[in-house]
Amino acid sequence: MKRSVFYVLCLLAAAGYIIAPYLIFFEAPIEPKQGFIQKIFFFHVPCAWSMLMGAIASGIAGGVYIFKEKKWSDELGIAANELTLVYGILVLLTGPLWAKAAWGHYWVWDVRLTTVLILFLTFVAVAVARRFSGPSAKKISAGLSLFGAVNVPLIYISVKIWNTIHPKTTVVSSLHPDMKPAFFISLATFTVLFVVLLWLRLKLERSRSRVDALFTQVNEQAYTRG
Repeated sequence: MKRSVFYVLCLLAAAGYIIAPYLIFFEAPIEPKQGFIQKIFFFHVPCAWSMLMGAIASGIAGGVYIFKEKKWSDELGIAANELTLVYGILVLLTGPLWAKAAWGHYWVWDVRLTTVLILFLTFVAVAVARRFSGPSAKKISAGLSLFGAVNVPLIYISVKIWNTIHPKTTVVSSLHPDMKPAFFISLATFTVLFVVLLWLRLKLERSRSRVDALFTQVNEQAYTRG
């Protein structure tokens, strides 16, 4: 990504995080049945969207690494996996808060909730495998990432093929017209921020890889001279 494009995306994200909260709290009407707590929706769904983008990116990177062993795919996998976990935590925090008000319980073993939890735990396993699996860590984490990404379509269609209490995917199209600007600007803002964070984390990982390579080279030269 060119630096100028990166700066534009940063500005868009900053503007979005000013405009979106204003629209959410001051322009979007309060939902008559759920009340003010329904406004978590405007954050919960974009967080879930970002989590799924991270899972897909990590899965694609994992698949490329398994079959091609490209260095960039491993670096992308690390970056995307970490963002999947960050947004997954946000989803698992905002969801129960909304569920308590809507359903009377923080958690129910609904198909949508269960598949999201499985996805999150899968990418926790990816992070653990990368850290503690020794020489085969990259391949194991890549395989787990690919497995996690396969879960994404199931999460999406779960509310369509099973009788769940979680809102259907049609909830967006059925939003009150005055809620739609707040939702779509929030969704766009979270998407842009995801791209920015992924770019930064990928750049950091590439820098770390270069430092590790230089450190290894220096040690090898010192050993040869010794």
